[in-house]
Amino acid sequence: MKGATPKAERLPLRVAVLSHDPVRKHRLMQWMRDAGHDSSASPAHASVVLMDGIEIESSVPVVALGMDSEEYAARLPRDAPAEQIDAAVRAVAAGLLVTAPGDLGSRFGEVREPDEAPLLTPRELDVLRAVSEGHTNKEIARRLDISQHTVKFHLESLMRKLGVSSRAEAVAKSLSLHLLEPYRL
Repeated sequence: MKGATPKAERLPLRVAVLSHDPVRKHRLMQWMRDAGHDSSASPAHASVVLMDGIEIESSVPVVALGMDSEEYAARLPRDAPAEQIDAAVRAVAAGLLVTAPGDLGSRFGEVREPDEAPLLTPRELDVLRAVSEGHTNKEIARRLDISQHTVKFHLESLMRKLGVSSRAEAVAKSLSLHLLEPYRL
């Protein structure tokens, strides 16, 4: 097939393997050799450091096995298979961050406001803006070209969603939830 790009050649990396357990260190070094990587005796001369239970400061990317600290470029469980470790070594050498599935730490956690804003309809927001400007129901009805009954309906709905019982509370809560701020592009 013409025009197809060949697969990227897997270049060997210099990997420094650090572990307190000599048997484990030997096995990890063998996995790295089997993956086509060269070993480095010193982290200072390595492209990537593979740490198993040893914490050191390194100026090169670190793949940490069984460690929780988020300072490392990659965190994998201690029992990660050789294929995952090789993939993590190659990824961090390319400048990526790696975590094991299900281990998102605080890097990608859900951002939640202390008091989540309710979902208001566009018309409820229009009514809320008019209330915040001090307009009466009659003035809001004229301004939005709707009936006073409809204004009352929208007010009751937005007050229920906000969990408030007065117009003043609705405005105060909507300000604290940033509901009345204009959209920024």
